[in-house]
Amino acid sequence: MAPSSKHTLHLSQQPEADALLGRSPLAALVGMLLDQQVPMEWAFAGPYTIATRMGADDLDAAAIASYDPDAFADLLKQKPAVHRYPGSMAQRVQQLCRFLVEEYGGDAQAVWRDAPTGAELLTRLKALPGFGDQKARIFLALLGKQLAVRPPGWREAAGPYGDPNCHRSVADITGPETLAKVRAYKQEAKAAAKAAKPPK
Repeated sequence: MAPSSKHTLHLSQQPEADALLGRSPLAALVGMLLDQQVPMEWAFAGPYTIATRMGADDLDAAAIASYDPDAFADLLKQKPAVHRYPGSMAQRVQQLCRFLVEEYGGDAQAVWRDAPTGAELLTRLKALPGFGDQKARIFLALLGKQLAVRPPGWREAAGPYGDPNCHRSVADITGPETLAKVRAYKQEAKAAAKAAKPPK
C-alpha cells in the first residue's frame, strides 16, 4: 500500500512537514537520508523546506536530479539551513534522486511497491545512495510499522528495528511521548557504547 493522506507521520513534529512525509514516498526517503548528525525533527522537516523553497507542494525526483548543483546547495544553505552540512547533504539528495530517476523512473514508491519479500526490500534500500545497512533497516521498519508496507519477512529483515513495542528509532515515533522514549533509548545506547570502549 502506498503512503497516502491516510498515513499520518509525526517525525518532524510540524503538521505541514509531517503531512508531506505521510503522502510523499520521496519526501520520506529524503527525510531518512538527512537523518544523521542532526536532531531527527530537523532532518524530517527538511523535505518540506526543500519543496517550499523549490516552489512546489511535493518533491520531484527528476526536478531535483536535474537542478543546478550549486543552486540546489544554495537552497539547502538558506537560513534556516536544512542540515548542519547543507552542501554535502545537497549532493547526497541529488545523488539519491538521480538514482531513482535512472533505476525507478523517478518513482520513489517503486522501490517497495512490488518487493516480494522483506529481504529483497532490504537489498533495494541498501542499494540507494546514502543508505547503509542501519539506515536501510530503520527505513524498512518505518515502512512496515507506519506506512503499511509489509512484504513477508519484513520484521526479520528490519532486524531489531522491526521488533514490536520497542522505541529504538524513527520507525517507532508516533508523537511527542514516543519521540522522548526513542531519544532516551539513543542516549542510553550512546552511553553504553562509550562505557564499553577501552581507555586509551
